[in-house]
Amino acid sequence: MIETENLTKKFGDLVAVDGVSFSVSEGEVFGFLGPNGAGKTTTVRILCCLISKTSGGARIGGYDVSDEADSLKIRKMIGLVPDNVGLYEALSAYKNLDFYGRLYGCPEAQRKENIRRFLTMLGLWEKKDVATGTFSKGMKQKLAIARALVHDPQVLFMDEPTANLDPESSKTVRDFILELRKEKRTIFLNTHNLDEAQRVCDRIAILNTKLMATGTPEELERMVGARRAVIRLEEPSQTVLAALKKRFPDVDVTADGTSLTVEATDPEKQTPDIVEAVVRAGGRVQFAGVVGSTLEDTYLKLVRRDA
Repeated sequence: MIETENLTKKFGDLVAVDGVSFSVSEGEVFGFLGPNGAGKTTTVRILCCLISKTSGGARIGGYDVSDEADSLKIRKMIGLVPDNVGLYEALSAYKNLDFYGRLYGCPEAQRKENIRRFLTMLGLWEKKDVATGTFSKGMKQKLAIARALVHDPQVLFMDEPTANLDPESSKTVRDFILELRKEKRTIFLNTHNLDEAQRVCDRIAILNTKLMATGTPEELERMVGARRAVIRLEEPSQTVLAALKKRFPDVDVTADGTSLTVEATDPEKQTPDIVEAVVRAGGRVQFAGVVGSTLEDTYLKLVRRDA
């Protein structure tokens, strides 16, 4: 659905986006993760046909962002939640959405249904007739999301949708994204919130002007170090340790007091077998789990390496 190849944007001598290539499948929630100034917003503006690229290529739904005729088609098939919501504050929430729905040529019956549906999903239906100038920052952000969806776009771009929101509003927005994912919409999410990216994204790209890595959250976590099975016993036992080494001769098993660490190749699948071996050897298990590198570990390593 979205493709870029060596996408580059320069502002004078400043390289904001440097040879970035990636693809996003239809129905995928794709996270663009990076620090402030990494080029995330610039990339989105290019993809939304708001600014021109310097070099490279970018296409959405097979349409070229650089082609004037194609750019009009792209604008009809996408929705954008910008970092600055830019609502008409003298108008009510309903009239804001109705205005933008008309701009997109959305038929009246569909427009009314979409406005009702999205305001309800975002907890704003009771405020539909209230001027948006009286809304809190979180309410305005949620209304901006509804505005981006009022014409039923195939692709939704969201630029830091939970930035500066309180925890309750942030959760509402995340839950809403998860609901949209069920509808198989393609969602491109700009964020520097690691927890948010891990909760809602199918795949994540880490950007710091250049593209540092792309993969599922689990794949990115494994880039830094292996995941390990950890078993905590009621008391230390050399017998249990010896039994595990015999049962799993090809992996490294170490003991630290009452904790046993097994460098398993697939710890999630192997942990039940490990626990069974411990119990058979007479060990009393207090805890069993999997530990290892996190998305944060990978993110910090890649971003700092590029600094």
